[in-house]
Amino acid sequence: MFTYPFCYIPSKEISDAAGRLIKTIDGDSSLREIFDEGKMLGVMMVRMPDGSRDFIYGFSGNAGGKNIIEGFVPPIFDLSAPDGWYKKREAEISRTDDAGMKAEMSRELQDWIFTRYIVRNALGEEKSIKDIFASQGLVPPGGTGECAAPKMLQFAYKNGLEPLAMGEFWYGHSPSSEVRLHGHFYPSCTGKCGPLLGYMLQGLEVEPSPLSSHDGLEGYSIVYEDGCILVIDKPSGMICVPGKTGEDSLLEKLEKERKMKIYSCHRLDMDTSGLIVYAKTLEAKVNLERQFSDRSTEKTYIARLSSGAKFTLPEEGVIDLPLMLDYYDRPRQKVDYAEGKAAVTEYRVNDILENGEMDILFRPLTGRTHQLRVHAAHANGLGRPIKGDRLYGGTPYKRLCLHAAELSFDHPETGDRMHFGNSLDYSIFD
Repeated sequence: MFTYPFCYIPSKEISDAAGRLIKTIDGDSSLREIFDEGKMLGVMMVRMPDGSRDFIYGFSGNAGGKNIIEGFVPPIFDLSAPDGWYKKREAEISRTDDAGMKAEMSRELQDWIFTRYIVRNALGEEKSIKDIFASQGLVPPGGTGECAAPKMLQFAYKNGLEPLAMGEFWYGHSPSSEVRLHGHFYPSCTGKCGPLLGYMLQGLEVEPSPLSSHDGLEGYSIVYEDGCILVIDKPSGMICVPGKTGEDSLLEKLEKERKMKIYSCHRLDMDTSGLIVYAKTLEAKVNLERQFSDRSTEKTYIARLSSGAKFTLPEEGVIDLPLMLDYYDRPRQKVDYAEGKAAVTEYRVNDILENGEMDILFRPLTGRTHQLRVHAAHANGLGRPIKGDRLYGGTPYKRLCLHAAELSFDHPETGDRMHFGNSLDYSIFD
């Protein structure tokens, strides 16, 4: 089946092809200069008309001011012609002083672009990007259709090639906001490419989404229970609360077993294992939520980080990178120093393995979504994605190597300090 582009482990063929492309760029000074600024590149394995297999390559947006580079697929619609209507209209807009008029002209130009971006799918159908988004009540964001994945699919369909697998990876310097590290694979963006690839992949047999599947609701264990709270040790792959997929969650499982209302007080990502507390009364829920909000709870996580460049940071330290949702790439988060919410994590390196991977301890002082995953992976954090993290460029693995190992809080009725978990056992990741 073809790669599910929004969360995947690249196949060996795709990883090898990406490695060859990186070597080609590294060995060509002109290409290296073009891409070294930082660019998302794509690799797609295709079946040729004669039945053989080959690879095609793409890049997102423009690179070095160019949108056509030899060896890479062309854009879906070329806007670069200096005497074309787009460039002429763009120049007119730049000469306009009236802010309101400029905004309206820009909107009209964007609309004009998306009516001319005509894309295909595997069924042989064609539709404009404007119509694809409009069918879902959406307006395409700027830059839609310029990512590597839709470019490669369009080229394959137009040239009679059958898409077999794909992957997108980063080449060059890391940006200051999104998590992007040289040579690491990342999912396609959901804001621009979600509706677009949803259409373009019609007619292909595509892998099921790992984001909406789990191993069932077995495998969790009850660490502590009284009339007020439940402390659970959750396995990786289990969702904590009901989500958009409609699948059963751990909370719903607990409610069915106990035939009573259970309340969520905090959350763990589906792929994160470890300790989580639920409330059995509304009063306990309010109390525990307050403790998490005012940071009087204590949480300790263990993680195994992917191997990478030599680790030059102190063995102990604090990561302070403000985070916010990347609206065009949900559910991923990004670093934003102007608009992001404070996110602070203490870390300690416990071991560096022979293969270059690292066992590390995290103590989050705030509780932002994906905080530890971004703080580990971002170039201004540790620069080492958590092993198995398919959203933030981690080394492919059977699970996300992140575990909530210890949890402390005040009992919501008695006020006694309660501590759960006392073993930092990294063997759970083996």
